[in-house]
Order: sequence, then C-alpha cells, then structure tokens
Amino acid sequence: MSSKTKNSQPTQKFGTVRSKVPNGLDEETRQASAERLNQVLADTMTLRDLYKKHHWQTSGPTFYQLHLLFDKHYEEQSELVDTIAERVQLLGGVSIAMAADVAETTKVPRPPKDREEPEVQIARLLEAHELILEEARKYAKKASDAGDEGTNDMLVSDVVRTNELQVWFLNEHIVS
Repeated sequence: MSSKTKNSQPTQKFGTVRSKVPNGLDEETRQASAERLNQVLADTMTLRDLYKKHHWQTSGPTFYQLHLLFDKHYEEQSELVDTIAERVQLLGGVSIAMAADVAETTKVPRPPKDREEPEVQIARLLEAHELILEEARKYAKKASDAGDEGTNDMLVSDVVRTNELQVWFLNEHIVS
C-alpha cells in the first residue's frame, strides 16, 4: 500500500450527505432518502449479481432461453444500479459501491456457490424481486411524503417498473 492511500482522509464519510446542495430539499430529507436508496442499491446489486450467477450456472432443457433471459435481466439491473447510485450522489450522499459493503448491507439471502436447478434459481430471483419491490414502494411513499418527488419518481418509474416486468417474465416460467 502506498503512503498516499495509507494516509488518505475521506472527502466525505459514508452515511452522510453534504450540507449544502441547492436542489430545494433540506438536509434531513436528503439524508433519509440517501440511506433508503443505499439499501435498495445494495439489494439491487445483489439481485444483479444473482442474475449473472444463474446466467453462468443454468442448465436443463430451457438452458438457452434462461441463459439469455438472465443475461438480459442482469443488464437491466446494472442500469438500475447506476441510476440508484447516481440519485444517492445527487442528493449529496455517498453511494455504496464495493462488494464487501454490499454483502454486509443487503437483505437478499446469499445463495450457495453450487449450481441449482432452474426452478430454484427462478424462486431465488422472485424472492429477491419481491423484497426490492416491497422496499421500493415503501420508500417511494416516504420520499413523496417528505417532498422528495425525484426519489419517488425514480423508485416508481425505474425500480418498481423494471422489477415488475422482470417478475412477470420469470413467473411465466413456473409451471403450476
């Protein structure tokens, strides 16, 4: 480790927001939204990675279709990650970024390293989507109630709609 990185001081601590951001939102509102968004971000990053794991490890008669679907959903979740992280930053916060920090923060259960049956993969993905959808809806309402319509809009228009669409595609693979 170089002396530059060893002795460096953060320009902003994680879990804080800058005091002056001229966006019409008070510091308390921005702080609450940034904290909630970092939770959604950690869970979305975990879901994104779960999609890539299943993309690599899927098998069986529907391999090709699921391989492509999982990769498409991975890409869409990657776009959401960027959108959520940028919203945290524009609120004056610091977005969660590293895998170890995400692992400590996410509410999505960690899957085994093993390859699993496609039905189990889909069930894991649906559970993660449901968790994120419940979170996003709850946090969108709180943001709106606090006057943070930008966060509300992003959560509803981007997070909820993308996750709902992906749930539909996954759920259609389940045979009753």
